[in-house]
Amino acid sequence: MSNSADSSQASSSPVRMRRFRPVRVLTAAVFALAGLIFFTSFNTAKGTNIRTDASLLKLSDLIHERSHKNGRLDESNATLREDVEALADRDDGSTKAEDDRLAALEKNAGTQKLKGEALTVTLNDAPPNATAKLPGYPEPQPDYLVIHQQDLQAVVNAMWQGGAKGIKVMDQRLISTSAVRCVGNTLILQGRVYSPPYKITAVGDPEKLQRALTASPAIQNYMVYVNVYGLGWKVEEEGPVTLPGYSGTVDLHYAKPVE
Repeated sequence: MSNSADSSQASSSPVRMRRFRPVRVLTAAVFALAGLIFFTSFNTAKGTNIRTDASLLKLSDLIHERSHKNGRLDESNATLREDVEALADRDDGSTKAEDDRLAALEKNAGTQKLKGEALTVTLNDAPPNATAKLPGYPEPQPDYLVIHQQDLQAVVNAMWQGGAKGIKVMDQRLISTSAVRCVGNTLILQGRVYSPPYKITAVGDPEKLQRALTASPAIQNYMVYVNVYGLGWKVEEEGPVTLPGYSGTVDLHYAKPVE
């Protein structure tokens, strides 16, 4: 009796449903995500320490290597150009008038050496611990303490305005297609990288060059930062100086639309 009664009671009781617990699903998802992250890190690192700046150091080394390579190629190109010009001067069938015209064009293009009285401007970053030297000015932001592209361009433009016959930035001669560009706190000029201090040398009348620098609104603004935060500024009359001729390629490179 009792067995049949128990069996009847068990068969008539409702089936017990398993309760859905979101916490268990969430925990499983977290472990799965952690595993995916560990696997991705392992696959990316491939046995190396990805927490160091080694990749950045490699990139910096690559930039310096390419800069030196470009410098060597410029020197090689200059040597080849001199050889070509020497061969052309032997007897190319041109008249003296044509030779004079070619020489004048090369002089204006900046591919020949240029000698004359020169003025040099040196720009430099401010000390990293610089503070405002004058009352009423805020404490410097990091951006205030470094030389920017606009500062270099201001000096170059003022020198052209002052009648410069030729300009050299660092060790390279500027031509009509030269672009003075800064990336971070480095200067990129014609494929080569430079760090401050930056030197700009112009051949021309030193007094006219000085007046042009003084009259430039952009340089007047720069001088505020010189006086307040200690950015570097030095102007020197160099006396007779010979600027090198431009030795790089004169081929134009430009973007093309995708067809």
